[in-house]
Amino acid sequence: MNKKLLSMAVAAAMVAPTAAMAEAILYGKLHMSIDWADVEEGFQGWGLNGGAAIPGEGTANRIGLKGSEDLGNGMKAIYQVEFGIKMTEESVRGNAASGGDDFITMRNSFVGLTGGWGTFVVGRNDTPYKTSTAKLDLFADTMADYNGTVRFDDVRADNAIAYVSPSLSGFQLAAAIHSGGGSTVIDELNLNSDSIADAFSIAGIYSNGPFYASLAYESLSNELYMNTQTSNDDFSPLYVNDDYTKWRLGLGLMDWNGFTLTGIYEEQSNRVEGQLSALGTEKLKLWQIQAGYSFGNNMVKAMYGSGDRDGRFEEINSANDLRDSLEGDYYTWAIAFDHNLSKRTKAYMVYTQVDDDRSFSDWDGFSVGMIHNF
Repeated sequence: MNKKLLSMAVAAAMVAPTAAMAEAILYGKLHMSIDWADVEEGFQGWGLNGGAAIPGEGTANRIGLKGSEDLGNGMKAIYQVEFGIKMTEESVRGNAASGGDDFITMRNSFVGLTGGWGTFVVGRNDTPYKTSTAKLDLFADTMADYNGTVRFDDVRADNAIAYVSPSLSGFQLAAAIHSGGGSTVIDELNLNSDSIADAFSIAGIYSNGPFYASLAYESLSNELYMNTQTSNDDFSPLYVNDDYTKWRLGLGLMDWNGFTLTGIYEEQSNRVEGQLSALGTEKLKLWQIQAGYSFGNNMVKAMYGSGDRDGRFEEINSANDLRDSLEGDYYTWAIAFDHNLSKRTKAYMVYTQVDDDRSFSDWDGFSVGMIHNF
């Protein structure tokens, strides 16, 4: 064979796999922090990336692969596989002195279709309720993340069927259902968790320039909080009577002349704590305000939030000490400074504090970290 033709053939063979994978993108986020925390009647000391005894949310390190295939007529097949990874020993499962054995976890992973009509995916996914206010949390994935301080409740549904509409003048609708298949929140089998919509989530979002608003509702069936034996026994003390429901309102003025201001309000009804319906929270009302100002490569920001609990006592003796443990308020605040080292790398410092009427629940902490996205 002609040497020139052979060289061209070899080059084509090497390029072809690359061309076939042109739409596959490797991405991720690597986040390391050095933390200090003081927990009332508990841990006081240092850790990395949250650590086993440090409150708040973890750093949510991840790596994933995503891509698409053009199907013609304006439609594409899309896919994503994402893994949560632990960069340090962040639980009590491992051996901190010689290397941990924390699990690799699954994050948003799905296949679907997208086109001018919207996007439809099936798999594991953040619910529309969760994503409706995700961009409003200036402290996301740090010690002051709003899930770990204000305690907004976000869900990543394992068996999700989801749809997101196209944007119409800034308005967008998202909806998802969770197909039970016997799965439960409590990691036990419930044969009565058999609906295609044992949980559902819906959100309406408006995003236009600096203005952002969202309204979302989510419901998780009571069957998701029981095993089969409990579900079949209405008189069991572990029986969960009501579905767990919640709604959330989010408002934001995003990066307007350097200023960002966000507010979130949420109500949770019939939340089960542990597995005792009697020890659940009848109503939990949460709110938070965050503010930030960007200048150059820097941002200063602050947040304040609160939660108000109403306990449930139908099936228990409402002794004063138990009532105190199920009701009461808590307050939280934080301040932080971010410095963008580049478009993909950021360093930060944050201090946060939580004051809770419940005994042994107060804590405060300080964290210094760096985040690299790729």
